[in-house]
Amino acid sequence: MNVIIANEAKDMLSQLDIDVIKSVDGIHSADEIVDMFKNFFFARMILDVTAIEDYQNITNIQKISIGLDADKIILVLPNNEVCTSSSYLSKLISMGIYNFTTNLEGIKYCLEHPNTYKDVAHIQQLNDLSTTINEKVVSGSRIIGIKNVTDHAGSTTLIYMLKKELEQTYNMKVVAIEINRHDFAYFHDKNMISITDEELMSEIVKHNDASIILIDLNDSDNDGVCSDTLYLIEPSSIKLNKLMRRNRRIFEELKGKKIILNQSLLSNSDIMDFEYEGRTKVFYNIPPLNDRERNSVLHDFLAKMGLVAKTEEKEENKIFGLFRR
Repeated sequence: MNVIIANEAKDMLSQLDIDVIKSVDGIHSADEIVDMFKNFFFARMILDVTAIEDYQNITNIQKISIGLDADKIILVLPNNEVCTSSSYLSKLISMGIYNFTTNLEGIKYCLEHPNTYKDVAHIQQLNDLSTTINEKVVSGSRIIGIKNVTDHAGSTTLIYMLKKELEQTYNMKVVAIEINRHDFAYFHDKNMISITDEELMSEIVKHNDASIILIDLNDSDNDGVCSDTLYLIEPSSIKLNKLMRRNRRIFEELKGKKIILNQSLLSNSDIMDFEYEGRTKVFYNIPPLNDRERNSVLHDFLAKMGLVAKTEEKEENKIFGLFRR
């Protein structure tokens, strides 16, 4: 059974020959619509966007996409310049709303052949989408991507340790997302989520209340949605030799980016040699860490990233002082 929420498109929607369990007319706030249907079972919701109060403000559509199942929504748009623009449609797609139309035939098609992301991906403007995600949709979150440069440089474990440090020491809500992989399952943490590339945009929006979102980008090129991306290098001779054989221009490509030496036993003088030989700059040097206990080096790293406030520590507590940059 289906639900219809209508306003300006009421006459058009009355022509639909479908089973309707509930029909609502008029203008309602996004919160009212969510409260009305969040515990209500329905197959499809045909939602006239003009029935949403201040519908041109995309955050009101976002509230509905989070509060209800976006896969079940068919959004009926007015045929105006704002709602049919690529920018507006891109934002709908980023929220996981893939079924939208301006006419009766379009509604019938979406009922019989629901769109997937692949069907609407050509509409999406990725540059505009990155701005939407970072500045509007999840304005309270900082999105940080982490990617291995050398093989097995430790991104999965580092994400887990950063998440644990931020949650336990600083009481932040942190969500970790890995793309096209399933390594997070071994941590048994409901806020460590495995998804596909196609699901990334809607998953980010879903967790807009998180202080920080950490994304494992090893099998994805979606770094455009991140406010920061960290590139991990394990600086052992064998890993570096393999890296250079695979791509001799790698340090030119990483110029100006945040390079993290991870699982590193390099001294300060070794790091200086590394920077000179690679004509590059190291953002931070992280030694091998025990994931069963708190490591003060992570506080210093997070402080340098601007995620936590810097604090003064007593000299005797600086266990990893040798490795700090």
